[in-house]
Amino acid sequence: MRATSVRESRPIEALIRPFQEFASGQASSGILLLVITILALVWANSPWAESYFALWHAPVAVSIGGFSFSKDLLHWINDGLMTVFFFVVGLEIKREMLVGELSSLKQAALPIVAAVGGMVAPALLYAMVAGSQTDGAARGWGVPMATDIAFSLGVLALLGSRAPISLKVFLTAFAIADDLGAVMVIALFYTEQILPSALLASALFLGLAILANVLGVRSPIVYGILGFFLWVAVLKSGIHATVAGVAMALTIPASARMDRLRFLERGRGLLDRFEEAGPDQGDIATNSEQQAVLHTLEESCEQVKTPLQRLEHALHPWVSFLVMPIFALANAGVAVGETGVGSLGQPVSVGILLGLLIGKPVGVTLFAWLAVRSGIAALPPDLTMRHIHAAGWLGGIGFTMALFIAGLAFGTSPLLGTAKMAILTASVVAGVIGFVLVKHATGVRGSEGARERGSD
Repeated sequence: MRATSVRESRPIEALIRPFQEFASGQASSGILLLVITILALVWANSPWAESYFALWHAPVAVSIGGFSFSKDLLHWINDGLMTVFFFVVGLEIKREMLVGELSSLKQAALPIVAAVGGMVAPALLYAMVAGSQTDGAARGWGVPMATDIAFSLGVLALLGSRAPISLKVFLTAFAIADDLGAVMVIALFYTEQILPSALLASALFLGLAILANVLGVRSPIVYGILGFFLWVAVLKSGIHATVAGVAMALTIPASARMDRLRFLERGRGLLDRFEEAGPDQGDIATNSEQQAVLHTLEESCEQVKTPLQRLEHALHPWVSFLVMPIFALANAGVAVGETGVGSLGQPVSVGILLGLLIGKPVGVTLFAWLAVRSGIAALPPDLTMRHIHAAGWLGGIGFTMALFIAGLAFGTSPLLGTAKMAILTASVVAGVIGFVLVKHATGVRGSEGARERGSD
């Protein structure tokens, strides 16, 4: 009866449960991004369009003593807030390399080779179309290389159980490898000028973070402070500041203070102490012994999880439901009347469209097929090349990463609006075609399996 009365006394739980269920779904962040993108487009083409562009170009200054930063709001989002996004990407990359699909050469071969094909082919197609342009269009070769992991996995999640688990695993590993490639491209090719003193300071703070890891420091506060100074140094060095997020993520400890057996032993002992410390119907809040046990149990739960796991788990919802939506709102708004649908015929647009809609699926499929045929990689038992081809189309959803690289490539040039129009168009087309192809490939696979079982 007591448990029932507690539930009844908390009507807020019934109110927030639908939102919790939405947030826990794989497709949720993709759906939110889609809604925010539509909002940005509507706002940028509404009678209030001037307020949209004025908001993101409003200057924002941060001063600490004699040290001062002054950038417009858009730069704070792209250089600052997106560093958190890249930090989480770095955590995912490290996790996958240690215990995930990228942890062994045999496991990693298929998604990595496919990701290489999905980067090389789009870049080559773009270069063939726009590489000889003298208006700055040639700088956009990195734009169609990118894959938006949230949107691509969101589209796949809409199929539910009809999409094979191994396809979700492949697409996740492929997208993470693609993200790693995008980070390398940003660091190597979209850096204008290097300031040696700031670069040296970056190396110093990164070295201190590595030393903290080696010494066994597990406090997120220590890594947060070092990460902030690393970000400032990288920002001043000329390398794009978001690279600091990935670099810092790779220094986060991936080992726990307490192993599984010790946790089980301590946990059982603490639960026994908790049970002995008070009556069944007693008030926990006034029982000091039970409170002490709960505190120790909470510490044990923290110690059995690695700092990498804790940070990724804590930051992922913020990135999915705050950082990326804000980025989309600030970057996806294109004044269609100014840019015009006719801009899709310009070299920049054609290069991006060909890269994302032809280069991605062809590059992913061809490189994956060559890897399997050569024996470098093996195709999972429940997948066919139809699935890989469909995943290649989902890889053509560039969106977040493509918009980000476009901003680096074109800056304030009018080409940026043209590139955004092409990215949004290609992402929608790639998402729809990828969804249909995955659904068809799964249906074909199921019918083939049924025929095989029938023949047996």
